[in-house]
Parts: sequence; structure tokens; C-alpha cells
Amino acid sequence: MALNLRQKQTECITRMLNLNQPVNATGTANEEVYKILIYDKFCQNILSPLIRVKDLRKHGVTLYFLIDKDRKPVHDVPAVYFVQANQSNIQRINADASRSLYDTFHLNFSSAVPRLLLEDIASGTLSSDSIQRIAKVHDQYLEFVTLEDNLFSLAQKSSFVQLNDPSAGDREIEEIVERIVTGLFCVLATLAVVPIIRCPRGGPAEMVASALDQRLRDHLLSKNNLFTEGGSFTSSFQRPVLCIFDRNFELSVAIQHDFRYRALVHDVLGLRLNRLSVQGEKGGMKSFELDSSDPFWVANGLLEFPEVAVEIETQLNKYKKDVDEVNRRTGGTDGAEFDGTDLMGNTKHLMNAVNSLPELTERKQVIDKHTNIATVLLGEIKERSLDSYAKKENEMLVRGTIDRNELLGVLRGKGTKLDKLRFAIMYLISSESINQSEAESVEAALKESEVDTSAFQYVKKLKSLNVSMASANSASRNNIVDWAEKFYAVTAGVKNLLSSDRQLALPRTVEALMEGKPNPEIDNYLVFDPRTPKSGSGSSHLKGPFKEAIVFMIGGGNYVEYGSLQELVQHQQPVKHVIYGTTEILTGVEFIEQLTLLGHKMGFGSSTAAPTP
Repeated sequence: MALNLRQKQTECITRMLNLNQPVNATGTANEEVYKILIYDKFCQNILSPLIRVKDLRKHGVTLYFLIDKDRKPVHDVPAVYFVQANQSNIQRINADASRSLYDTFHLNFSSAVPRLLLEDIASGTLSSDSIQRIAKVHDQYLEFVTLEDNLFSLAQKSSFVQLNDPSAGDREIEEIVERIVTGLFCVLATLAVVPIIRCPRGGPAEMVASALDQRLRDHLLSKNNLFTEGGSFTSSFQRPVLCIFDRNFELSVAIQHDFRYRALVHDVLGLRLNRLSVQGEKGGMKSFELDSSDPFWVANGLLEFPEVAVEIETQLNKYKKDVDEVNRRTGGTDGAEFDGTDLMGNTKHLMNAVNSLPELTERKQVIDKHTNIATVLLGEIKERSLDSYAKKENEMLVRGTIDRNELLGVLRGKGTKLDKLRFAIMYLISSESINQSEAESVEAALKESEVDTSAFQYVKKLKSLNVSMASANSASRNNIVDWAEKFYAVTAGVKNLLSSDRQLALPRTVEALMEGKPNPEIDNYLVFDPRTPKSGSGSSHLKGPFKEAIVFMIGGGNYVEYGSLQELVQHQQPVKHVIYGTTEILTGVEFIEQLTLLGHKMGFGSSTAAPTP
């Protein structure tokens, strides 16, 4: 059975809501207990894409509050806490217990609670004589946000900036790596699998892979470990491969404009936690949910926007036809009077019509939703020429060049400041060599539009550093030079992986890693197997083939990359399965803002304000 992260995490949350008691086949506890749910902001985001209000009520949750809000006592009712393990949350729990806000406290932490914090709970509740109210303390290992069956985020903000900050010290880097490892460990614990880990040599990917390998090894030595998967003799093809990458592996995907529906909705309309708000057709704002419960979103998310518009019209025509058929069968359109001659037949048609009404109503709601979203998208596309940006950026990546007049024409044409900045950086990334006068013209065009050029200068500087890499003494290289060497070694190769069908480097590499055959593109990738002796870790021997993969991108991912991996597995025979995760889901604008911040840290100031759309 394929790994389903959304299902597994939902099952864990359901059990937690039922006071960590076994649940029956209907997903509810055998004995119904009314309770209160308390969560922090991070855990609210974990719950939001998985559990609706009606689901909370089904599990006996009558009230729910953020932990930092003032709350009144509710007697004779247990409280389920679901929070991160940090000092402020522990202090609030101790304060709630000392005030006897609830009858009993069932404490659930999103990851393992450090011993010092456990001691704080014990000492705090002892001093207030409330320790008897603490019913249970559970480590839930749920410190990640699952947006779709095969998509998750660690919701760790600005990790790209933190890992690439030239002033970052070793301790700061280690703390970031430790947070990422904790999140990945939670994902693996929820799936109950110990993967083979693959990653490129050097940089954050190797640091995370090595630390995760050690965390898994240490955990597997404990008597009651979390992994119910087969023992150490399980053959490799029955285990997934975890492929870890750093955002610098393929920077262009985080910046480029894309014209596919799911990616457009995220990048342009700001889809967040499977929800978005857009202007309604009759004025006012409308909020929509876009997740696995929406059949149109699931079926058409990977299509280009024009194809989606055609599909909306097709679905609408089919709906109208089905409504007309119901009306015809029940005498609703021809005006004929009911004479009772075929009572049984008419009764049957009426019953069928009544039974079909909920399904027809639901279809109409989905069609209306996507008509509304597509209308708003179309307005943005026309106003900003987003179709032109997507087309020209893709052409630049494939061809490695663009006509100078065409380049400057785009930068002086339609689009927001950040559309133009993204396009300019895509020009830098896609060009095999930078013409200095052309780059100066691009920068001048950006300044004409009052764009903060820090991000552009940052990427340009890194590209120029690459020229002197060959002669640089490895001992004298600082973090940023190492970063530049690694980044440009990869971007130089990305163009070779691009083809006319715009296949990105990531799915191509993941496909090779899943096949596990000798391949020059991945032969130097490291291998970590937490179930084998330490001496075997990091060796270059290959394992596989793998039916399932978990692909993790450090430094921010997006729906373009996620979609490219889903397209990859759709065409695989035999069928394969890929889960995609990242430190955070970023729009192109959000990633550019991180590049701009790095530019400022490198001293590339700008006379204009920070970039705005």
C-alpha cells in the first residue's frame, strides 16, 4: 500500500482528540467524552488542512481556543492540549493548571519534549498543588503541515536566508539543521518507515542527511522505537528512498512564472493552508477551500490555465444537460399537466430527481467556485501579461539566451515590480555567460521601474564569483564562495536537463535515484542507511529500485516542483509513488524577498524601498 501522509497524520490527530484511546471503524472513540481543545498557532496550522469544525464536534470537542488567549474555567471537562514543546507554552500550561481551568489536562506535544521542559511541568504543577490534573503527556511527532496526500511543509520560515547568510555562525547553522531534522524525523515516525537516504555531497543537504541518519540510528537502539516497519533484514526495494536537496540545486524553479493552474493559484492568489480569498463576482470577498475534497482541483491542478478554462466550460455544459434531463423526466420543462396515468413511472422519476439533487448541487458549487477563481486569475494574467512572462522565461531556460530588445521590452512593459525582477533574475540564471553591458541595461531598466535591485545584484555577484572558482584556494573559501561554487556548478548543468517538454532537473534526478542504476548524474550522491553498520554509511554503492520516494527540498519549495514530481509518477510503469516536502511553501515573490534580504546582507543596498508587488 502506498504511503499516505495525510491519512496517517489525520489518524494520529483523531486518536489524540479521543484522549489517545483507540478509535473504532467510524473514526470515533468507543466512549464519547466531551472535551476542550487548546492549541498554539503552529499546531492550529497543522490541524487546519486536516480537521474541519464538524470533525471536531464528531470527536466530542465542544470548544477550542488558542493557548495564549484568556480563557474562563470550564469544570468537569477534560482539556486536550496540542502545542509545540517550548518554554512559553509550558508556562501557560502550568498557569492553567494552577487556576484549575479544566478537570484534567491531556498534554500532546508536536515533537519530543526535552527533559528540562518535562521537569518544568512537574515542578510547576507540584508547587501549585495541581499535578493530579495532568492526566497524560504524549510526544505526538506531528511537527509538520500536510496539505495534500503527497505534499507537506515543515512551516519553517526563511530557512534559505538563514542557511545562506554570509554572517551565520556554525551554531546558528546547526540549530537550523536540527530543526529540519526534527521535522523530517516526525514525518518518518508518522509514516513508520526508515528510508534509505540519498543526497548530493556538500552543503545543507549533506548536513541534514547525516544528522537525520544519526538521529534514526540512535532511536532504533531504543527498546520501544516508533518504527513498526520490517526489521533490519528488510530488503531495500520495500523501503522508500528519501532524497534530500538544497534549494540551490535548482534556483530557477523558485523564481519563474508558471502557467499551470495549481501553481498560478498559489503564486498569484496566495493559496495558504489550502484556502484562499478572492474578489467575488458580485463584489465582496469570497473564501474557498482547495483540497482533496474538490474533484475539479484534483483532476485539473496540473493543467495549463487555458485548458482549465475549457474544462470549466465543459463541466458547466454537462451540468446544464443533466439538469435539463432531470426536468424533462419529471415534467418540469414541457408544461404538461400531471394526469396520473403513469403514477409508478412518475414516482420513480421524482425519486431519482430528489436523489440526484445533492450531487447536482455539489457539482454546481464546485463549478461556480472555479469560475470565480478563473475569472480573477484571468484579470491578473491580462493586467500583468503573466502568460508572456511564463513563455519567455521557459524559452530562456531552454535556449540560454534572449534578444536584447525583447528582454528590455518585457522589463519596460506590463507587470508588477517583482514580476520584472523575477524575469531579470531568470535572465541571469539562464544565460551561460553574462554580457556586462546587457546586465547594466537590465539593471537600469529595473531602476526605471523603481525596483530594489539587491536580489539581482546578489545573483549577478555570485555568477561573477564562479569565474574565479577554479583558481581559488579551497582553504581560503568562505561560506558564500562555497555557496556560489555549488550553485553555479548546478545551474550550469540544469540547462542540459531541460528539454522541450520543460522537464525540470529535480524529477529527472529523483527518477534516477529511484531506479538506483549507475548514472553519471547521481553516481557521486551519498548513501545513508540507518539500518546498516555506520561504516557503510556514505558509501557510493547504489540501492534500489524503489517504488516509493520522499523528496525533500531545504530552503523552500513550491507547487511547480510538486506538480513536476506528480507528473513524473503518472507516467511511470510500474506505478511509483512520490511524496514531496519542503521547509516552507513559497511563492515566487516570497522567495525573491529572501534573495533581496541576502542581497542587503551582502551590502547591495538600493536607493528605492524594499520590493513591493
